[in-house]
Amino acid sequence: MKTVTFSIGPLAQLADDFSRTFDAVRTGRRIARKPRDEVGFTSIEAARNFLTRERLALMRTIRTRHPGSLYELAKMVKRDFKNVQEDVRILERHGLVRIAKEPRGRRRVKVPHVLFEEIALRIAI
Repeated sequence: MKTVTFSIGPLAQLADDFSRTFDAVRTGRRIARKPRDEVGFTSIEAARNFLTRERLALMRTIRTRHPGSLYELAKMVKRDFKNVQEDVRILERHGLVRIAKEPRGRRRVKVPHVLFEEIALRIAI
């Protein structure tokens, strides 16, 4: 089962990580890449605002019902197409959803795919 981890840590830690990475890039050193299966937040509220009930429902629907397009997904969840499209873009930007352009007749449609089966939460104290 593939899992994405939502990590919540203080802003100071994020700033330190950025500073170290920036210095490494500036001096030409190799940098350790953060795994793609982690999404970082500075507070639990930020994570809650990102992973709304609607976005979670979209990911569940994509994973279980395999819609053939974004339009079909919007119909499945009974939501406005533009709102679904925006939520899917946000999820794609954070690496939780992938959009594949697949041929359908004479045109290509955007087909969403969920990349993970579960979300784990890690909170630094």
